Amino acid sequence: MAIAQSIDKNPTELDDVPGWFPPLDQLLFTWFLERQEKGGFRGDLVELGVYMGRSAILLGRHRQDDEEFTVCDLFGGEAPDGANQAETAKSYSSLSRQAFERNYLSFHDTLPRVLEAPSSVISSEVKPGTCRFVHIDASHLYEHVRDDIGAARDLLLPEGVVVLDDFRSEHTPGVSVATWEAVLNRGLRPICLSTQKLYGTWGDPEPVQEELLVMLEERTDIGLSVQDAAGHRLVRARANKGLQAPPFPHSRHYTPPEPQQPAAPAPTPAAVPAPAAVPAPASVPAPRRPRSRARRIGVDLMPPILTRAVRRTLANRSR
Repeated sequence: MAIAQSIDKNPTELDDVPGWFPPLDQLLFTWFLERQEKGGFRGDLVELGVYMGRSAILLGRHRQDDEEFTVCDLFGGEAPDGANQAETAKSYSSLSRQAFERNYLSFHDTLPRVLEAPSSVISSEVKPGTCRFVHIDASHLYEHVRDDIGAARDLLLPEGVVVLDDFRSEHTPGVSVATWEAVLNRGLRPICLSTQKLYGTWGDPEPVQEELLVMLEERTDIGLSVQDAAGHRLVRARANKGLQAPPFPHSRHYTPPEPQQPAAPAPTPAAVPAPAAVPAPASVPAPRRPRSRARRIGVDLMPPILTRAVRRTLANRSR
């Protein structure tokens, strides 16, 4: 339901594109492709079965200037046989070339070479021995997967990488049979296994396996086990909790979030006025000591002339 609801929505991130391309496989695709590019290994890219374009969008980012990227899908068109037509009607009825191209052009300026046809045409459309990376995710029917694997062997350069999707899903036993038949009888050498994809080569897998093991052993977000079976070293990687897909550019529909305005500074507390200075009390003349009763009587009994003289003397003393 989530996929159906998002088909007509312009993607802003790779994970907005409907499809099944978990973070671990995004990481492994990126690692294999970048290893080739850093080593100067050049060649064309091919994807058989694109659905809505999620893995094709990542592959297209790694197409170098002198390389060609070809995708092939029925896009809901006429299948080559009844069984394939029934599979298409059941699982891919909502698929359209228009939806794929819209999603792809959300991330890239130009489309890859698009073949709207059964995957069986790829051998006549791409020259043999010209490819460095082929991703097979088309029909799940044994006969078609067997032929797609044979086509990939012809298209790939000696050290090229093929990736087979749904090689061990319970609803795709035909893919499982065709994959392990190629390993046991047709010279395909496994490099590593993820939860849903087998990465292999018809060249020598050991050099790339050794480099891959170094990378995987350094990560705590990927579980790792190594087993031997029928003369093949099988490197198995699984996603641990917290595994994130490698960074991928935004699409042209991405709108950056509005920059956050800096928080307003906290208001400065209002200045509290200093308490007004209390004026010093005016000096109060010391109270005169009351005159003793005997002294008052003595002054009253003296003649007026002496009384005035005594009072002047007392007033001068009090100054």
